[in-house]
Amino acid sequence: MARPKSVEELFDRQEIYDLLVDYARGADRGDADLIAQAYHDDAIEDHGGTFLGSANDYVDMLRKVLPKAPRMSHIITNINIELDGDRAYTECYFLTFSRRDTVEDPFDSFTMARVIDRMERRDGVFKIAHRRLVWDWNHEMPLNESWGRGEIAPDPSKLVRGAKKPDDILYGDWLRAK
Repeated sequence: MARPKSVEELFDRQEIYDLLVDYARGADRGDADLIAQAYHDDAIEDHGGTFLGSANDYVDMLRKVLPKAPRMSHIITNINIELDGDRAYTECYFLTFSRRDTVEDPFDSFTMARVIDRMERRDGVFKIAHRRLVWDWNHEMPLNESWGRGEIAPDPSKLVRGAKKPDDILYGDWLRAK
């Protein structure tokens, strides 16, 4: 990244970064409302061969799918942001871990994808106007969870586990309690 030319450019970059991270959080927590906030109302979602259409339709589909989806962790890396006035062009890598433990032959899936976004600032806010996803690779392996062979958690049943909205600890009242 070239040195930012202004404080405003730093703010723009941070706004875009936060949008991308919030999107990943929405996917992992099954929070379609959070994902919807990333898109302009007329945005296009091209999910690399699995969906092509309006982002509103994509989010409507996610409202049905995400609450029942397996546990997932989306890690965003290599975030490139090119600013051009009220437009921004981004590329970032999504590294996704997915636990498929409700099927007959449980497995873990490890996937790398990239998203290329055209973002536009409208009414002072950057959001996705057009997103394209490209799948780079996938690796699957048999489920073999031992929590460090018992070193991390001798009794895994006592672990506090991540969950979908509203059951994840992120959505609990404890966080903002005084």
